[in-house]
Amino acid sequence: MSPSQVFTEAPSHRPRRILPAGLALTGGAITFTSLYLAAGALTPLLVLYKEQWGLPAALLTLAFAVYAVGFLAAILTLGSLSDHVGRRPVLIGALILQLASNVMFLLAPDIGWVITSRIVQGVATGAATTAFTAALVELAPPNRKRLGTILGSVGLTGGLGIGSLLAGLAIQLTTAANSIIFIALAIITILGIVVIALSPQSVSRAPGALRSLIPSVAIPFAARREFAAAAPVIAAVWMLAGLSGGLAPSMVRSVFHLDSGLFNGLSGFISPATSAVIGLVFARLDPRHAMTLGIYASLIGAIGIISGVLAGSLAIMISGQAIAGVGFGASFTASLRLILPLAPEHQRAGVVAGIYVVSYIAFGVPIVVAGELADALGLVPTVVWYSAGTILLALISLGAQLLLGRNTRSVIGSAHPSDLRADSASMAEQDETQPVPTTPTTRIP
Repeated sequence: MSPSQVFTEAPSHRPRRILPAGLALTGGAITFTSLYLAAGALTPLLVLYKEQWGLPAALLTLAFAVYAVGFLAAILTLGSLSDHVGRRPVLIGALILQLASNVMFLLAPDIGWVITSRIVQGVATGAATTAFTAALVELAPPNRKRLGTILGSVGLTGGLGIGSLLAGLAIQLTTAANSIIFIALAIITILGIVVIALSPQSVSRAPGALRSLIPSVAIPFAARREFAAAAPVIAAVWMLAGLSGGLAPSMVRSVFHLDSGLFNGLSGFISPATSAVIGLVFARLDPRHAMTLGIYASLIGAIGIISGVLAGSLAIMISGQAIAGVGFGASFTASLRLILPLAPEHQRAGVVAGIYVVSYIAFGVPIVVAGELADALGLVPTVVWYSAGTILLALISLGAQLLLGRNTRSVIGSAHPSDLRADSASMAEQDETQPVPTTPTTRIP
């Protein structure tokens, strides 16, 4: 992006009121986080809906997973639109959709409304995520661009976890949790629309808006080996994330026999919260090392979940979820850092799209299948087999990563020392100038 593109406003006969960049950054970060607060709030609320309407597990997991359909459709078609029409119109449109979904959840009389509302919520979040993550970086001070990326990363995963926990508290402490949650979220969304309307426009209009709506998924040859090696563990950690949000809260009551909204919320909080912290802590770690650690953590986490379910111990299951969150934060961030630098800049959006196709299919499809199986086989056997599937995927990635690491060491061993010094200096300089990976966005990480 050229300097002339930043903070440019269309000519106007009457000056607009514009928020200072610092206030716009703060308001934008809070508004972005509210999108994921709303997404996370559904985790314990779905259990409440199940009890109110007597829903089978299959409908519960479907209502959870259709979010991924809306999100993926939006991010593939609208993910680059703000590069052409500006951040503000895309964000305002997405927030209006988000407001509509909040109202739909507030008034929902049955699960059909909830499923429709969840799709609208997914579209709104998918449309807003790439524009918000780009805008937060652009609104950050020139010498603190990493702050914008960090706010995007923490707002996403942290919002999911905190939304689940706060919704669980509302269920535990009140008798009108659904109304309280979505009235509060509607108010935050309205204030967010005002903030975005008064924020500086960080990019000028550019041609190609209609062309940008055509989904583009392409993995260039140079990045295919890394993509193939990372794809199984990406699927594994997103499957575990789907398990934490789609089935774990209902297991609190049906498997562990605890009638507690707080524990429902906690089971949806622990994995994304851990992931948010680990993603930041591991940002400076060598990505290959971080990837390997993340795979091991996902394996241990899945084993912990299986152990907790079989032993009837909620504490063990939640510990497994926490370790799985470590695996998500480490391996997903590392996969972005390993794959994206191998693709030319003009092809990176297609690579990111490919990564998120794998991610959200793994997030949505398996948990819907698990919901169907839970009604037929029982919840405990379903969770055991589901988690075992993630272990198999992680082991495939582990073998691929070890092979890639061995090949890399062979290349390094045969390279001339002066070339290695030059490459190391170049990579170090690049790592300092690029922002920390954040998810999900076409302007990464």
